[in-house]
Amino acid sequence: MTLSDAKKRANQKWNDKNKDKMTYFRRKSDAKNFILKYATEEDLDKTLEYIQQRRDDLKSK
Repeated sequence: MTLSDAKKRANQKWNDKNKDKMTYFRRKSDAKNFILKYATEEDLDKTLEYIQQRRDDLKSK
């Protein structure tokens, strides 16, 4: 299915206005894909440490 020119322009306009959201979505997707497809046992253990550290940081704010 191809997009109309109007839809392409609308998508580009949204992307230009929402760069922070796009970066967030991309990084979230990258992290999920790494964990589900490529992470080793050691990577997963380290990731759990990072998650706990981040949770602690968020609680202290």
